[in-house]
Amino acid sequence: MELPPLALDRNADRPLAVQLADALRAVTAGGSLRAGDRLPSTRELAATLGVSRTVTAAAYDQLLAEGWAVGRRGAGTFVVGAPAGPPGPARPAAPSRPGRERKPRPISLWPGAPCLEVLDRAAWRRAWRAAADPPPDAAAEPVGVPAFRAAVVEHLLRHRGLAVDPAQVLATGGSTAAVAELARTLAPGSRVAVEEPGYQRAVAALRTAGLVVTPVPVDAAGLVVEALPTGLAGVYCTPAHQFPLGARLSATRRMALVERARAEGFLVIEDDYDGELRYDVAPLPLLAALGPDVVAHLGTASKLLTPTLGAGWLVAPPAVRSAVLDLRGHTGTRPAPAGQRVFVALAAHGDLARHLRRLRRELSQRRAAVAAAVRSAGHVVEGDAAGAHVVVPLPDIAAERAVIDAAAARGVTLDGLARHHAGDPGRAGIVLGYAEPPRSALERGLAVAGDVLTLLNANG
Repeated sequence: MELPPLALDRNADRPLAVQLADALRAVTAGGSLRAGDRLPSTRELAATLGVSRTVTAAAYDQLLAEGWAVGRRGAGTFVVGAPAGPPGPARPAAPSRPGRERKPRPISLWPGAPCLEVLDRAAWRRAWRAAADPPPDAAAEPVGVPAFRAAVVEHLLRHRGLAVDPAQVLATGGSTAAVAELARTLAPGSRVAVEEPGYQRAVAALRTAGLVVTPVPVDAAGLVVEALPTGLAGVYCTPAHQFPLGARLSATRRMALVERARAEGFLVIEDDYDGELRYDVAPLPLLAALGPDVVAHLGTASKLLTPTLGAGWLVAPPAVRSAVLDLRGHTGTRPAPAGQRVFVALAAHGDLARHLRRLRRELSQRRAAVAAAVRSAGHVVEGDAAGAHVVVPLPDIAAERAVIDAAAARGVTLDGLARHHAGDPGRAGIVLGYAEPPRSALERGLAVAGDVLTLLNANG
């Protein structure tokens, strides 16, 4: 991009590189540069300012070291924003007002959030510009934007090993929105089994539709299929990385669940939560691949990219798709096309695939740091074969509450297993997410979590 004028005084005592770094920080503070903006190359900027490339390279090195800028291989140098430390000359402090002191924002180690730190903001802006290129829609697309459905087909084949036809795909507003739609296609009063503990937003969507929720236990191999009662209309599960315990549904149980669905005539709702995020383990077949006639497969861009898009997908048997479309026709419900078009633009130019590679690499490194911090505190890590959260088992609900409260007192919010039960809490522990905070904040949060877990052991 074109920078505003940068004043350098060649007669000053301060080196030109220091002056240039200060000037770039100043234009950022003034709003002329924003986070995500690409800086000129060192050669281009040196020519513009009439200085040697050594000066511009030294200034950029300083800004990179501070975290004010970030370099991306093959793409250039981009503005990140003000670093955590003091950015050059200190500004006069604003007068404090009694009772108005600003407290540091808590560091959230809750699960379920995306890792925005790896999102390429330049690619993000390009995708939104591309999404705005088509003319406004004259009519709604109840099934979704055709290009989005085609992009989902490619995504499922490349990243989940599921071969489907675009005609089998419906766009949704996300996984929870899709669960709510599927729930309304079932007769009120029908029984639907859910994992216990499990994803309570899905449970709420089922109950809101007038369905009777039946909790079924989960163990190290996922949903206990043999514990499913008879007379079900549906089963909701997260087989790729069970939420919140993190188990992967075993191949044997996957087959057993599909066979029971066929024999008893119920629908399996496969929420592919964390399906694209797998570490050190071989992939297992999707339920939708084993039983396309009895499985409704749900995916979303919310964890891969950001909930801003409000874009997800449903792959389901023809009768289920027809029922969802009939419901949309009666209620006027439509998945918003804007987020779908952004997803298409990201996929079309390879930015989505590059993002997934960065995301897996970053989360793999974070997972290792989380596991090391928890184990050094004398605790066990579970559910770390996939996804962006792990579970730290604790002896009882009192211990869970004590750890959460102690961390909160030090500015770190932790999630507990208790709230993820549809019935009485049967397990205690910390559900530790590691995707949301920037890396530096994650390190501080893990230090606090490690301290309070160590203290629990010492007092235990």
